[in-house]
Amino acid sequence: MIYQVYVRSFQDSDGDGIGDLPGVRARLPYLKRLGVDGVWLNPFYPSPQHDHGYDVADYKGVDPMFGTLEDFDLLVEDCRKLGLRLVLDTVPNHCSAEHPWFLEALAAAPGSVSRARFHFADGRGPDGGLPPNNWRAMFGGPAWSRITEPDGTPASGTCTCSPRSSRT
Repeated sequence: MIYQVYVRSFQDSDGDGIGDLPGVRARLPYLKRLGVDGVWLNPFYPSPQHDHGYDVADYKGVDPMFGTLEDFDLLVEDCRKLGLRLVLDTVPNHCSAEHPWFLEALAAAPGSVSRARFHFADGRGPDGGLPPNNWRAMFGGPAWSRITEPDGTPASGTCTCSPRSSRT
């Protein structure tokens, strides 16, 4: 049995009202006693938290509100000791507008390798300022927004902020 843990609300170890990795670690023996075979952690990576942590800014770090990389290492070790599998929600289908690759893509020219990592879609209307579709973002508002080119002009291509696999 896999037990999904939303770190933010699972167990607060430091009294700030936000669950954290040390809190998850403290509850691992309890989960083991429940018969859990594996723990699935929702995103705990650095994020501006516009999408409840799913807008990942750094896939290799831990958001300070949830702990440190050392806390994560200790959690992994305790899972091993208890015979628990650990599954991480890596969110490969989108990232934060603050992720370095996205910032690099915004600074790059249309057609560049940096832009090819993301899905850019042209807008509709005479000046390209209307969304290409009526898709809504999960947490409100349109799923599309117009970007500005490095020279300050409105872009004809705009982004839905969905990274593609790296081609670099």
